[in-house]
Amino acid sequence: MAELMGSRAYCCFKCQNLVAFHDDIVSKDFQGYVQQASNGRAFLFSHAMNIILGPKEDRQLMTGLHTVADVYCSDCGEELGWKYVKAYEQTQKYKEGKCVLEKFKIVRGNA
Repeated sequence: MAELMGSRAYCCFKCQNLVAFHDDIVSKDFQGYVQQASNGRAFLFSHAMNIILGPKEDRQLMTGLHTVADVYCSDCGEELGWKYVKAYEQTQKYKEGKCVLEKFKIVRGNA
């Protein structure tokens, strides 16, 4: 854990629970899920922590059909984004297992 001290991190905006590290960002060029009225910027992370997954469901997103599970903060239960469980398009397979966290739902912190 000592090697993580000082790493740039992201926390739940509501309760400050650590949910991801800056070094795990795969892309900053994502959009929030439009039908949830949270269509701002979002980040794709290779790994997220201290989260709870909701039920899996198929969702038609801008890049095609995906099986996703909504992601919630494990401390306060705030919805933060979603996790890609399965991508049906071959070009989207790189997203599988990764999490999208909406920018307005996370704040920068230090681990």
